[in-house]
Amino acid sequence: MPTGVGAGTAVTSTWLGIDFGGTKVALRTETDGGEVREHVFPWRGRGLESDLTQLAAEIARFRLRIPGGYAGIGVALPATVGTDGLVAAWPNRPEWIGLDLRRTFRSVFGDAPLRWADDGDLGALAEARALGCPDLLYVGVGTGIGGGLVAGDTLVPGPERGSFELGHVVTDPQGRLCGCGRRGCLQAGASGPATLARATRLRGTPVGQAELRDGLLADEEWAVQAVDRTCHLLAVAITGVRELLHPGTVILGGGFAAGVPGFADRVARHVAALARPGVPAPVVRASQLGPLSTLHGAVALARLLGSAPLWRAVR
Repeated sequence: MPTGVGAGTAVTSTWLGIDFGGTKVALRTETDGGEVREHVFPWRGRGLESDLTQLAAEIARFRLRIPGGYAGIGVALPATVGTDGLVAAWPNRPEWIGLDLRRTFRSVFGDAPLRWADDGDLGALAEARALGCPDLLYVGVGTGIGGGLVAGDTLVPGPERGSFELGHVVTDPQGRLCGCGRRGCLQAGASGPATLARATRLRGTPVGQAELRDGLLADEEWAVQAVDRTCHLLAVAITGVRELLHPGTVILGGGFAAGVPGFADRVARHVAALARPGVPAPVVRASQLGPLSTLHGAVALARLLGSAPLWRAVR
């Protein structure tokens, strides 16, 4: 719904993005006039009823700062949602499993056009928008591994068909057990916790991210080996996507990746080593948006619900 104030006043549209995290929720609005508002609040996590009550109250409070209604709402979720709109899995919010998101979100957000998508997919959408790049693979390396693909300006496979679950691509059939119950998923071998666990085994004493960073800068063998294995597994997955769908650009994001010196360059070297004649390696680069990519992607998803140009950057 367009927003405006009286006759003779330019009518603008307002787009709302919502990023559901494990411990916080972030809101961002953008208008066609370039105005941006953001709000972040901690999510107490005291059960489903408490979650929904707090969410409704925070949305209503934020809404008081926005003149008019929303032209579209995009929601980023770290959950698996079936095509029926029911939550199938949400590790940090098990009480949401089985919830009908369409009905629930309608009760909280009203009648504005609304769509949700996986946070990895929306990371891809945001990075593509920031770069003005219509073909891009996004890999988010953090507590888990998220992925998203934009091909021809379009999310693949698309919110209606499911998420781009790069983290659950099997890259090592004899690898460690994944939380999903399958052995050898990329996430089980190349996520932040998996990398730190490998570094701990190689070093023989506990390793946190700060110790890993310092070890890399000092060129310690245990640190180099731990990160090198992670980068190789990521390159294997990236190369598989490259063979099938030919993205020309790969963006590496996520909190863990951002904290490892030269992480994107390390992955790029492994990707280049796996390239074959006639299929050159894609460009691999670090995220431009960092931890904000998912929130920006949620706004981009909202824009897809209307006529606003997706690739128009709002700073």
